[in-house]
Amino acid sequence: MLSLFLTKVVSMSSTPSSNGLEQGLKPRHVTMLSIAGVIGAGLFVGSGHAIAAAGPAVLLAYAAAGTLVVLVMRMLGEMAVASPDTGSFSTYADRAIGHWAGFTIGWLYWWFWVLVIPLEANAAATILHAWFPNIAIWAFTLIITLLLTATNLFSVKNYGEFEFWFALIKVIAIVGFVMLGILAIFGFLPTSQVSGVSHLFDTQGFMPNGMGAVLAAILTTMFSFMGTEIVTIAAAESKNPGQQISKATNSVIWRIGLFYLVSIFIVVSLVPWNDPVLASVGSYQTVLERMGIPNAKMIVDIVVLVAVTSCLNSALYTASRMMFSLGKRGDAPAVSKRTNGSGTPYWAVMLSTAAAFLAVFANYVAPAAVFEFLLASSGAIALLVYLVIAVSQLRMRKQRAISGEKIAFRMWLFPGLTYAVIVFIVGVLTIMLFQEAHRVEILATGLLSVLVVAAGLFVARRRKQQKLGAAVLS
Repeated sequence: MLSLFLTKVVSMSSTPSSNGLEQGLKPRHVTMLSIAGVIGAGLFVGSGHAIAAAGPAVLLAYAAAGTLVVLVMRMLGEMAVASPDTGSFSTYADRAIGHWAGFTIGWLYWWFWVLVIPLEANAAATILHAWFPNIAIWAFTLIITLLLTATNLFSVKNYGEFEFWFALIKVIAIVGFVMLGILAIFGFLPTSQVSGVSHLFDTQGFMPNGMGAVLAAILTTMFSFMGTEIVTIAAAESKNPGQQISKATNSVIWRIGLFYLVSIFIVVSLVPWNDPVLASVGSYQTVLERMGIPNAKMIVDIVVLVAVTSCLNSALYTASRMMFSLGKRGDAPAVSKRTNGSGTPYWAVMLSTAAAFLAVFANYVAPAAVFEFLLASSGAIALLVYLVIAVSQLRMRKQRAISGEKIAFRMWLFPGLTYAVIVFIVGVLTIMLFQEAHRVEILATGLLSVLVVAAGLFVARRRKQQKLGAAVLS
């Protein structure tokens, strides 16, 4: 059966692009992916923990993290519009910084999303298990992962279509929440037990736990935005990728403003920040219950299920495309660059899924400390990705200036803002190193980075020796 399935996957026909991938993503797919790609389960559930830590001043944390993402996306957009590539920032780092940088950040990014796959599958399975307790969590995890792997194997259109509807549901949920929240704040929602914005200041002030708590919350909220950059990877499999990337990058500001700042503002306005229910139940469910919305828990569970399934779907897609790009550059197993008739890198999809299952297996058979180390090893990767994007954009702009190349999409206030982003990220990484709660993430990610760099240098040396050998033989 497996051989027949693979034969069908390999033989499907379509029109792939010059890099072997199908340009099967429609404009509506890319548009909706760019709009809702930033909405994850962290917004619906994890925001409650950030609010409990920083109070209403968590808005400053989300604003700071959101500003960083806007600037990073602008820099990435400049490079991606000029040269769309499914390897995105990994390819640009290869060109601008060196082979070791592209190799390292590409594999670290792949590792990040490989670990996301089992985590999100388990989160979705936990929700489904609560609805259907007779079915084990591991069974749901397996079914969900295999189903989405199968859809990703056939065509990028399947990924785009699934993600379009997932994203649409998330957008409708957020917009609905914002509309209800505004009605409640102004006292126009008859069922609501809460109104006004007094909770912004009436519970020990706007910044009850000081600036230190806000800085700590920045570290937490920053990882909520991971995934915004996926649109630059996906756009390479659409027609007119430069145009799609420009639209997506320009819309980052209002997306973060509406989905994060406005919705979190509603939460901290209507519910006291130190209400223990925020962290235990979740911020959105708590607010909906205070508004008197029936079946609030069921509504939030459905939206969270969609959000984690969407994240799992994107994780499968992103990990496979990054491995495909690494394979094209000779930095991953040669089979990872093979595509079927519909332009899907099927081996990269299956290898990424297999690595995710190995991570799940490690969670069951290895000591808890082992899996905790694996998770910690991906903790600072988001910041490293942002740092690599900034340094790459800085160098590529200088290279383009020397060559006289016209730049269609520009980073604002270059090079000042680019340097500011670099300094900010280095500062955050330094703060994490000296904070006990985040030190293990830096050390684990640093150890993993050293191992990957060593592997990259070894691969580079082998490639150089092979080229020299080929030159001698010829």
